[in-house]
Amino acid sequence: MGLSLIFSSFFAALSQMGDRRFRKVLGLGIVLTIALLVGAYAGLLTLLDFVVGEEAYVPVIGEVTWLDDLLSWSSLIFMVVLSVFLMVPVASAITSMFLDEVAQAVEDRHYPNLPAVPRMPFSDALRDTLAFLGVLIVANLLAFILYAFFSPFALFIFWGLNGFLLGREYFQLAAMRRLGRDGAKALRKKHWVTIWIAGTLMAMPLSLPLINLVIPIFGAATFTHLFHGLNARSEARPRGF
Repeated sequence: MGLSLIFSSFFAALSQMGDRRFRKVLGLGIVLTIALLVGAYAGLLTLLDFVVGEEAYVPVIGEVTWLDDLLSWSSLIFMVVLSVFLMVPVASAITSMFLDEVAQAVEDRHYPNLPAVPRMPFSDALRDTLAFLGVLIVANLLAFILYAFFSPFALFIFWGLNGFLLGREYFQLAAMRRLGRDGAKALRKKHWVTIWIAGTLMAMPLSLPLINLVIPIFGAATFTHLFHGLNARSEARPRGF
């Protein structure tokens, strides 16, 4: 029952991926994500320059003037590797700031009879985005420890972790528009297994270059459909069952 709803939500979201509002959010998400990663790299270079300086003294060898360049190149390689794991979590968090627009586009097309909802204030959206971004980054950095100890299962750990976090957050944000924060939390807890499965299926393409940049938009649309499906089932189910 849950899987049929998940896949129907996937296909409904897929059918709308050419929507103009989807493309707008995708563009904003990519630009802000790249700007954030470039800013983080610039900050790392500034820190290295402050700590190492242009020259360093190594015992026996003496002054080494190329150490700063070596560390700069090492930091570039480090940021490239790190961005493979953090690009999508960061893009997902930033996209969540604009989820209201994606959800509204889905509802305008598929649920036109719903009453209008007030738009989330930008300050609230920014607060939720920063909180989500912090959780995603910290969780994925800590996951490197698990990757080291359980390297054969690293990909499955990545899928499961990000599937849980993305599913939890995207469903919460989609449901919160209609049910409020407490109502959304209650519905999410009631259907957490279905939401985790949907999030994990969404997380699997995260390791595919280029395709992974579209996943946050696709996920936002999918979880809007998933919310309406689960909410309708909860309302139709008699009390006591």
